[in-house]
Amino acid sequence: MNVRIVASADVDPTATIGDGTSVWHLAQVRDGATLGEGCVVGRGAYIGSGVRVGDHCKIQNYALVYEPAVLEDGVFVGPAAVLTNDEFPRAVNPDGSAKSAHDWTAVGVTLREGASVGARAVCVAPVTVGRWATVAAGAVVTKDVPDHALVAGVPARRLKWVGRAGVPLEDAGGGVFRCPVTGEVYDEHDGVLTRRASADEEQDA
Repeated sequence: MNVRIVASADVDPTATIGDGTSVWHLAQVRDGATLGEGCVVGRGAYIGSGVRVGDHCKIQNYALVYEPAVLEDGVFVGPAAVLTNDEFPRAVNPDGSAKSAHDWTAVGVTLREGASVGARAVCVAPVTVGRWATVAAGAVVTKDVPDHALVAGVPARRLKWVGRAGVPLEDAGGGVFRCPVTGEVYDEHDGVLTRRASADEEQDA
């Protein structure tokens, strides 16, 4: 396989690394993690035990992806972003004893196809970021993010809609939105945005 793992990276022997994937300096990929094809794991990034990463994902420098996160195909995780896994974090139990792995249950963050999480953003598990949604840099996500939503702030709130190109959509009125880059058309109904099928897609259907 055409896999690039630099000498300073720490990749557990039980991890699965897809063809064409690169794991850069000081990154750590723990036991049982699965990375798909054509992924990039940047310097100092952390991929937790059993985390599942799809094809063509980019996990940038010093991003922390804690188990049991799931990243679908084409996901972007920006520099120093964090996907948490402890809903009620404590270092000790009420009796003062140190918490062990048996004293809490990990909960994960799910990033759907094409989603992007900006630099230093935090996704507080358990949450799902929808397909082709964008979490702005520095945002703190505490609730599920709809498909194609652009969210920002602390806590994160939806500001706009974005298309598959990642840029904000233009409001054409009447619940219709257009992408200025691709020309794709989207329809909004009851707070849900869906992309209209192209002529080619309709013909193939």
